[in-house]
Amino acid sequence: MAGADPLSVERGVRQLLADKVSGNLLGMFLLVPEHLRLGTWDLLRTWSADVTGQTLAPRLALHLIHEAALCRSAVRYSRSLRHKGFELVNGLPFLPTDSAIHDLLDAHTMAQAQQLQIRLGQLRRASGAFPAQVLALDPHRQISYSKREMVKRRPAANQPACKQAQSFFLLDAKTCQPLCLTQASSAQTIPTATAQLLQMAQSILGSTAPSAPLLVADVEHFATELLDLVRRDTPFDLLVPLRSTKCLQQHYQKIAPKLFTRHWPGFATAIETFQPVGSTLAEPCYRYVQRTGEGPDYHFKGFACTAQRAEVPTLTADFPARWQIEEFFRFDQDLGWKRAGTLNLHIRLGQMSLALLAQALIHQLRQRLGEPYQHWDSPHFGRDFFAGLEGDLRVEGDTIIVTYYNAPDVANWKGHFENLPKQLAEEKVHPRIPWLYNFKLDFRFR
Repeated sequence: MAGADPLSVERGVRQLLADKVSGNLLGMFLLVPEHLRLGTWDLLRTWSADVTGQTLAPRLALHLIHEAALCRSAVRYSRSLRHKGFELVNGLPFLPTDSAIHDLLDAHTMAQAQQLQIRLGQLRRASGAFPAQVLALDPHRQISYSKREMVKRRPAANQPACKQAQSFFLLDAKTCQPLCLTQASSAQTIPTATAQLLQMAQSILGSTAPSAPLLVADVEHFATELLDLVRRDTPFDLLVPLRSTKCLQQHYQKIAPKLFTRHWPGFATAIETFQPVGSTLAEPCYRYVQRTGEGPDYHFKGFACTAQRAEVPTLTADFPARWQIEEFFRFDQDLGWKRAGTLNLHIRLGQMSLALLAQALIHQLRQRLGEPYQHWDSPHFGRDFFAGLEGDLRVEGDTIIVTYYNAPDVANWKGHFENLPKQLAEEKVHPRIPWLYNFKLDFRFR
């Protein structure tokens, strides 16, 4: 059993640095500059209530972030990523056990995980990651094989009900970047879960937006409770499609043709007000009726919106942007949102929130490297980037030098990573790494 007191940890890290390291996981050190730019260490110290920076908690959290970046789960001591440089990037001389990780997450509440997301979101908002003009809401459900008693839900209308773990995401539709997420039991209703997301989103975005951001959601978000909540308690507008019921289709067909505005051949719209059934508010909502086709065989589709907006961009640009969230799941769900995991909600939300940090760091790195890396999904990044670069690590003076021997596009990478302390200083970022005992970091390519 390795010593876990601050002095033993520091001695162990310094000894590994003195011994030098050779392995194929040193690509993880390319995330360290992004940590410094984002301010990850301060976020983790605040989350873990680490006043001195000497406890293990923020270092264990770094382990979880980097584990997520590899798109792996539970790759700890007994599964052995040791001797490859992985433990060093976390500021540890060992890999933590499952029980240590469980105890770390179990010691934190859901409120603390939400506060971590809010602080991360505020930092990303300040850097321009969230234009916040159109935001996509979506539940993300995974089949659960737990033996617990719980509410069962149908994955689709033609499939039998099964146990599911529910998470809910809010995404900026323009940049495809997540603002926040929440975890809930299978019994949680969409309006209640959405209310938590929107409260977090307000804390992240503040009140600086020139116009009300538009929330776009699927038909399952159409609920009077949610429409009233958005109008009464938030600065957002909400757009959701209406269910295509026989009654509504008959209503659409009775709308006078002169009330439709024809925008181009085969596409016309009409706007009318309506009062959601059971609403406690006096102000009406707006129903957009979309008519497609020519001649007598028209097709109608209805949408509900909490405010009146220009119908053409709303229906043809803003609402289709909702599908960006499906692209996000395809691209990044392997970071920590693909498997149901534990149903201890505070533990799961803590892990998912740390995976959100991993996603932010990888996005920063993708943007810095440009093509083709911007189009690599997370498993590709984890396999061929973080776990695919052969290298060695040594110390020269107060600087850790990581040398890569098979890096692609070396000329481009040298411009981003060589002379890193100087580059960070020019960006007004402190170049010393607090969890690596204030060593600096630099890279070489051979």
